[in-house]
Amino acid sequence: MSGADEPGGHAADQSAADQSAAFAVLADPSIHGGGAVVRFDTHGAVVFAGPTDVYKIKRAVRLPYMDLSTVGLRHAACAAEVAINRAYAPDLYLGVVAIVRRGGGLALAPAEAETDGAVDYAVHMRRFDETQTLDHVAERGALDGALIDALAAAIARAHRAAPRKAGFPALRHLTAYAADNARAFAAADWLDAGLVARIASRTDAAFAAAGPLMAARSAAGAVRRCHGDLHLRNIVLIDGAPTLFDAIEFDEAIATTDVLYDLAFTLMDLADRDLVPAANRMLNRYLWEMRADDQEGGLGLLPLFVSLRAAIRAKVTIDSLAFVDAATQTGRRAEIGRYAALADAALAPFAPRLVAVGGRSGTGKSSLAARLAPRLGGPCGALHLRSDLERKRLFGVGELDRLPDAAYRPGVSDEIYAILRTRTAAALAAGVSVIVDAAHLTAAERTAIAAVAVAVGVPFTGLWLEAPTALLQDRVRRRTHDASDATPDIVARQAEWTEPDTAWTRLDAGEPLEALAARAAEAIGV
Repeated sequence: MSGADEPGGHAADQSAADQSAAFAVLADPSIHGGGAVVRFDTHGAVVFAGPTDVYKIKRAVRLPYMDLSTVGLRHAACAAEVAINRAYAPDLYLGVVAIVRRGGGLALAPAEAETDGAVDYAVHMRRFDETQTLDHVAERGALDGALIDALAAAIARAHRAAPRKAGFPALRHLTAYAADNARAFAAADWLDAGLVARIASRTDAAFAAAGPLMAARSAAGAVRRCHGDLHLRNIVLIDGAPTLFDAIEFDEAIATTDVLYDLAFTLMDLADRDLVPAANRMLNRYLWEMRADDQEGGLGLLPLFVSLRAAIRAKVTIDSLAFVDAATQTGRRAEIGRYAALADAALAPFAPRLVAVGGRSGTGKSSLAARLAPRLGGPCGALHLRSDLERKRLFGVGELDRLPDAAYRPGVSDEIYAILRTRTAAALAAGVSVIVDAAHLTAAERTAIAAVAVAVGVPFTGLWLEAPTALLQDRVRRRTHDASDATPDIVARQAEWTEPDTAWTRLDAGEPLEALAARAAEAIGV
């Protein structure tokens, strides 16, 4: 609940003030209708969850990035948490309550009536099923493609609605976070010194290269007041829909950042769980949902952003060691080591490449490209560009909206292929691998996409999928929930339009996807 770590098992509270009496009030079953109460502890809060209601009290801590040491500061933080998070989850955040002296003890009262006499404050929330936060969903293996798509759409909606913060010095704040991480790692003398030094070196080099691009993105409106803490534990399924909650409230500077840095927390959390295919799908789905025309260059920042998110997660977990018992500390140290290793790996050098997948409708180009994209380098894999989606984006319609035949005139198709090549070149120049999924039925189209790789100076692999017309027509006939507008008649006509090619690797599209992907990966060399 509310980004908490684990119920129970808490050590003595090491805070700037004794809050034990306030904790006792919130743990009292009588304020929860007599039901059982479960306590969750984090470095910044303690949460008491009853059958239907939750009370979250801020710890009286003073940390480099969070000062909650006075009652006034905690009241302001509670009020800000409710105000900010109602934009994401209005049904979860019920308000702020005060903990006041009454009859020789403490009791709850409406915050508005007790501002002067309160000894502490708490956020009042509606309880949800904690097993439906996405960290638990992921652990059950239930984070499927449809859910990833819905999550990407929810994050994109939040980012589109987030206020722009022109002139905010995002780069300066991120470098400050990196310096804090380095200090925390240095103090954790049980971390491998070579790993710590390599993270610092790679981070410094990445920042040196990132400055101009981050400034340009800030000027273009990419820096916004975001969620700020978008890991899987802070996203819950409510009525089956991913719902963001527990956004950063205690520091506007932490939550004000590049939207890709906000997204990077979710991507990092997926990668940390060995769910890189899910991270790749979410990244590509998010880019589609954002519908921006100039996002490829920004993707070059993702290795730095993912690394920073992992390093910060390690640092925050280091901070939490003071609030857990010795047995829990052992597990947390292993977690810290894992995050540090990911922070290092995300910045490991790799050579970007271009892969193009061609063939008639029904050959499974999109399925194969999606299977290959996570394997093409970088912490989240390759940018997957799909001609069907680019055509829908050009005409301003939804993915599943059917376009008229006029949208498939030769001139329009030429424009789509030109857009694909432009986006591909920009991403490759930013150091991102790309896989382009389009029919490429003519020799000229195949030559043009290969020329992009030559111009940028990266390796190129062309994959040509082929299968009997009857099989392709049957596949197209049975399609559901797909962006392609192809029909069995179009498949037959494509056979007449296709110009033979011997330069690309020919693959049997009639094979099962796993076998096809294995042959394609061998051809690419990944």
